[in-house]
Amino acid sequence: MGRPLRVVARVHGYPPTHNAGAEWMLHTLLRALAERGHAVSVHLHRYGAMPGRYDLDGITVHPLESRTTFVDAGRDADVLIGHLEGAAAAVAFGREWSVPSVVLVHNTHPASFDDAAGAGLAVYNAEWTADEAGEHYTSAELPVPAHLVVRPPVLAVDYATTPGDRVTLVNLNESKGGALFWELAERMPDLEFLGVQGAYGDQVVPGHLPPNAVVLPQQAGAMMRDQVYARTRLLLMPSAYESWGRAGVEAMASGIPVIAHPTPGLVESLGDAGHFADRNDPDAWEKAIRRLLEPKTYAAASAAALARSAELDPAADLTAWCEAVEALAKPGEEAS
Repeated sequence: MGRPLRVVARVHGYPPTHNAGAEWMLHTLLRALAERGHAVSVHLHRYGAMPGRYDLDGITVHPLESRTTFVDAGRDADVLIGHLEGAAAAVAFGREWSVPSVVLVHNTHPASFDDAAGAGLAVYNAEWTADEAGEHYTSAELPVPAHLVVRPPVLAVDYATTPGDRVTLVNLNESKGGALFWELAERMPDLEFLGVQGAYGDQVVPGHLPPNAVVLPQQAGAMMRDQVYARTRLLLMPSAYESWGRAGVEAMASGIPVIAHPTPGLVESLGDAGHFADRNDPDAWEKAIRRLLEPKTYAAASAAALARSAELDPAADLTAWCEAVEALAKPGEEAS
């Protein structure tokens, strides 16, 4: 390794108070850089629940209310990292300060590709996301940034546990399938259901819960293993849109089968271990749940989930990520 780099990220929300999959992907990537000896800081551009500076796994997080600003830190950075709402600003400031920028692209929305067009490196969360980006840049006649595909890294050791007995949905907003979840709970009073509120979107929670269902508040990543997956037998992902679907990969680390709506991202992430049903067909979901809970079927599905988790070991992706960021450092100051 050469000298430690100064890596500064611009982000709208961050764990442990903002716990969506995109933020945990970002955190795992930044943690990998910190573990290689780099000085990593995150600067939030929205007000949040933690007004003071804090450290998380070797990363220093500066809320908007803190005295140190992104501008103060970014001018002296070796690499800037932009994410979702912070992507365009990271690229623009990087251009002004002659600091190379990296943009993490978590979805296939045209605006996300536009924000990444001027970056030194675009990091896509899936192969299909990268393919969609290439088509967009061609049709929009935009410059094509150098790119890398890094699948949202899930360290199995952080999530592996003994599965529980509940049918679970993480994030109860409508686009994730909140209404379907409650319909299934009503249809199957003989099964236990677990709903986990998400970090964004209006959460679909009835005024009176069915007796076979419980709801947990949003959970920090460090709590997911014990509070969610240790209580889960099957994970449901009836999402209208998922560019990848981190929760499914987390669940598979424990051999928990996943039933999902076949979005391109979920088909790519779950692979042959996934079980798919149309989110608009409740009968198909009920049938899939009951089929998978049969002992012999469950054993085979659980083994397939564990095998897929092993296939998605993030070690190689994390190494490629760190090396790409180090290679992008200011000319003459690269880590080696």
